[in-house]
Amino acid sequence: MADIRTYNVVVLGIGFLFIFTAFTTCGNIEQTVVKSLNSTNFTGSGYHSLGIIYGVFSFCNVLAPTIVAIIGPRFTMFLSGILYSGYIAVFIIPSTWSFYFTSVVIGIGAAMLWTAQGHFLVENSDASTINRNTGLFWALLQCSMLFGNLYVYFDWKGKTEISDKDRKIMFTALLVISALGTLSFLALRKVCQLEEALSEEEGQSLLSARLIYKQRATSAVTEAKTEFKTIVEIFKTKTILLLSFCMAYSGLELSFYSGVYGTCIGATTHFGDAAKGLIGISGIVVGIGEIIGGGLFGLVLKNNRFRRTSVVFLGMVVHFVAFYLIFLNIPDDAPVVLQTSSQHKPYLAPSVSIALLCSFLLGLGDSCFNTQLYSILGRAYAEQSAPAFAIFKFIQSIFAAVAFFYSGYILLTWQLLVMVIMGFIGTLCFFMVERMQNMSADTQEY
Repeated sequence: MADIRTYNVVVLGIGFLFIFTAFTTCGNIEQTVVKSLNSTNFTGSGYHSLGIIYGVFSFCNVLAPTIVAIIGPRFTMFLSGILYSGYIAVFIIPSTWSFYFTSVVIGIGAAMLWTAQGHFLVENSDASTINRNTGLFWALLQCSMLFGNLYVYFDWKGKTEISDKDRKIMFTALLVISALGTLSFLALRKVCQLEEALSEEEGQSLLSARLIYKQRATSAVTEAKTEFKTIVEIFKTKTILLLSFCMAYSGLELSFYSGVYGTCIGATTHFGDAAKGLIGISGIVVGIGEIIGGGLFGLVLKNNRFRRTSVVFLGMVVHFVAFYLIFLNIPDDAPVVLQTSSQHKPYLAPSVSIALLCSFLLGLGDSCFNTQLYSILGRAYAEQSAPAFAIFKFIQSIFAAVAFFYSGYILLTWQLLVMVIMGFIGTLCFFMVERMQNMSADTQEY
């Protein structure tokens, strides 16, 4: 049984590695690709697409547990993988209506995929293996930021424009990778087979099997209603209200490092023929920052309540340094320019080294905030962790969606200023919650 569970966790991680190698790479380059389209009939925006994805994802998180409970996590992940592959396929022969339609569809698929993943991971773990299995899955997932972006670098290096042929080759490769990840979910094995056991012991008929699914659906709906009430109650607590500012900031900076910053680098005229290839390298360096930060702050400093504020403060400082360097190094019109190259001049001569340093700092700072938000939520809501994490993903996704929508219209300086203000407020609120938790713990000791 233990071998089957370990096998399932490895296959699960590999499936997510393939799917998110395709999707993360797609998100990093899509605005650049959209701006390079030669078709005058296509009027879509990569920023708007990503905004739709995160917006739909945030609201569908409420319904996803019910779907997973009815059809099971394995089939849910397979179905979601198909939806992810469909979104990537749109870029091979793009059209505006299919581009936005699949954006909505993949938002639904993302909610189902991540809910099913959590369910399946817990199903294949116990108290002694949950930390190991979570770490194994996380390590495989984070590698998705490396391979696809490395391909972008080698394929686009030295190209000032992305031709239709380049685009089709790129997204065909990403589609194949996503399809492989989707098919890998079919290799997952059942840990326990409830229906077969009931059939053998009680001679269940096909009719009774259908009754089982009906009862499961009814139970899932009831549980969903109960969980929704719990989410509403938790949302009103002072802890969540304060942490919501930090969660909102994590959404803003998520949109910036995952979609906007790569586009800015690719649009910087001073980088010349290397600009498009640097989008891939930037994505890799962000991933390295995420991996180092997650490993250091998520594992080494885990369960140490006195270190959380230090890590969050470090994350704020690291991000503010990155924002200041980006302000000096990247043209102000880089995220909003309609052509593929910027027209404004930055305060300093754009430097590739500084640009990639900022990529690393963005990834490192993001890991600081996310690991500590998970940590403090797990401590403050140990008995209600699922609703608390659902609120976190909801707020984070909503603000990521909002940020993607305004990113195509607001100059870089103002985008950075919004993140600085929200980051500062979010850090202060995190400090207040940490102090409340420490005072509560001291009170309980006496």
